[in-house]
Amino acid sequence: MPDTLIINAKITTLDRANPTAEAVAIRDDKFLVVGDEATARAAAGPRAIVIDAKGRRLIPGLIDSHLHVIRGGLNYNMELRWDGVPTLADAMAMLKRQAENTPPPQWVRVVGGFTEHQFAEKRLPTLEELNAAAPETPVFILHLYDRALLNAAALRAVGYTKDTPNPPGGEIVRDGAGNPTGLLLAQPNAMILYATLAKGPKLPPEYQLNSTRHFMRELNSLGVTSVIDAGGGFQNYPEDYQIIEKLHRDGELTLRIAYNLFTQKPKDELKDFTTWSTKVKPGDGDDTYRHNGAGEMLVYSAADFEDFRVARPDMPPSMEAELEPVVRLLAERRWPWRLHATYDQTIGRALDVFEKVNRDIPLAGLHWFFDHAETISERNIDRIAALGGGIAVQHRMAYQGEYFVERYGARAAEVTPPIQRMLAAGLPVGAGTDATRVASYNPWVSLSWLVTSKTVGGLRLSPVANRLDRETALRLWTEANTWFSNEQGKKGQIKAGQLADLALLSDDYFSVPEDKIATLRSVLTILGGKVVFAEGDDAKLAPPLPKPMPDWSPVTSFGGYWRAPQAHTKRASVCGCQSACTLHGHDHAAALGARVPAADLQSFWGALGCGCWAV
Repeated sequence: MPDTLIINAKITTLDRANPTAEAVAIRDDKFLVVGDEATARAAAGPRAIVIDAKGRRLIPGLIDSHLHVIRGGLNYNMELRWDGVPTLADAMAMLKRQAENTPPPQWVRVVGGFTEHQFAEKRLPTLEELNAAAPETPVFILHLYDRALLNAAALRAVGYTKDTPNPPGGEIVRDGAGNPTGLLLAQPNAMILYATLAKGPKLPPEYQLNSTRHFMRELNSLGVTSVIDAGGGFQNYPEDYQIIEKLHRDGELTLRIAYNLFTQKPKDELKDFTTWSTKVKPGDGDDTYRHNGAGEMLVYSAADFEDFRVARPDMPPSMEAELEPVVRLLAERRWPWRLHATYDQTIGRALDVFEKVNRDIPLAGLHWFFDHAETISERNIDRIAALGGGIAVQHRMAYQGEYFVERYGARAAEVTPPIQRMLAAGLPVGAGTDATRVASYNPWVSLSWLVTSKTVGGLRLSPVANRLDRETALRLWTEANTWFSNEQGKKGQIKAGQLADLALLSDDYFSVPEDKIATLRSVLTILGGKVVFAEGDDAKLAPPLPKPMPDWSPVTSFGGYWRAPQAHTKRASVCGCQSACTLHGHDHAAALGARVPAADLQSFWGALGCGCWAV
């Protein structure tokens, strides 16, 4: 592989010994030189590929410390994304079009990544609106951890009738005659939502391969180069890992993935981890795909799904007795773990177990951590620090902050989660998304929330004292996250000798207005010295991506994260069209003239991939 030389860049290295640079030279999969252009050119070989950054900001590749990428990839091509869509009218127009394109017995699925607060209308669709938009095609909409909306066709597909009992921890809402309405509620357990979604058709393996590649490319387009996969419900090991492992064997992964194993069997959790720990150990694999430990589910009795629309659930009295043997096993076999815990009360009880185990088997150096920790107390932060643990935070409050304020008040929301207090205690703290079933996978929404404390609905939650400056926020998305996968010093900075993972940004993260941080993306993403995403003049450097499969995939028509109209216009300009789309008051046909017949515009824009579709 020839050397790569990137020049004329504003480089944020996050290397305190060499914080800024203008050029990098890459050899094989690592940074060779980071400094001025003359030095980088002198180090690069004569056949080096030269990329002119044109003065753009260059940052280390982003690392998501909590993403359900393996499960998400299997389903990405089947899902209609409402991530970032600004109005319910837009969202419903997308849903109606997708319902018309989706053949039976397939469903239209909107699975997380949005909240009603992001819509100008500040509400979800009604069941009547869903049935009018899709009278025959099953529609399933998952909203956070709190509810799912099913149209009449979806109720028929899953077989819910007046005789179907409510599952434990969930409610099938019924009308006066006892018939299901189509609203499912987590009360407070989200399993009813996930179990219902699992009844839908699955993609065949060859389509799942294609789907995972498209999901990875979507993440690459946002500057993401590494993720820690947190397992997930209905993600069984090793069966559901076959697709990602084939892509790894074939050299087609465009993300570095460290994966945790998530138990699937209540009351059999210890058996799961006992079996798995004889077959795989943390660190098995390579720099692209490797095992990372246990969790985020260790035992079901310790899982406090957050739904701020209902009261905090108390964990059952059996929690400690069930958690201790699992933690003891993991500590004995030196398996790092992560534990989903939203509330301070759950964290305190888990720490009682961890401290007890620590007296017999020291946890020092094990890199265990809590996920989420929205309401953690100062006392429990200090207890984690004393045991050598960490905390991975996610931007769930950006999607649920309004509900939290309604229940607990604005004062409590000011330090939810208390990130500055965690950092002051010297804890390893990293950031991620918890995508795709609650928050969006877009890292820039998380970075925006860390810097501004604003929800996607525009509510500011925290005073300046609990917000992060832009560099600290970026460190939580890069260098700091390497602790959570035991890869410190290997990646996360633009530094000679580290893995050459980077993202060249569409605008300058350090100077754009705060309300524009969430709109950033990458125009060039490199993983280990190889271009995995590029657009514009450098698009030819990126490997080709096959068309989405199946041919009715929402990805074909709508792409992934919603792009603002100006982004549409910029992408459309490659064909001479200076307009956006009729959804925003423009007319493609008038702009294109006779070049493309009006009847062919839908397929034309879908093939172009700019996201414009309403014609």
